[in-house]
Amino acid sequence: MDSRTLEVADQLLLIERQLRLLGYWALEAPSAEALASQAPFCVDTLAFEEWLQWVFLPRMKAILENDLELPQASGIRAMAEEAYRERSGEVAALLEALGAFDRLIGGTR
Repeated sequence: MDSRTLEVADQLLLIERQLRLLGYWALEAPSAEALASQAPFCVDTLAFEEWLQWVFLPRMKAILENDLELPQASGIRAMAEEAYRERSGEVAALLEALGAFDRLIGGTR
């Protein structure tokens, strides 16, 4: 088990919490077609928060649950900053949680 596993799991919970606090947590999944997008971050079919909820979080949870190798790098905060550039103040805590995830994955706590 990677020594970061528990910290990554906690960080994923913080990201989910921020999505919920912002009201960005959906009860219904996007269509299968939207989720099947081949574009990075599904930018052509999903809002960034949808991608976080329905693609990123489940993939990361599967990695942890199956004791697979964690990614070596992450730049998810930069994508979030772009996606939320008009709402950066509103989503500051989410950006911080994503930045902490990036640092944890990159080994630069």
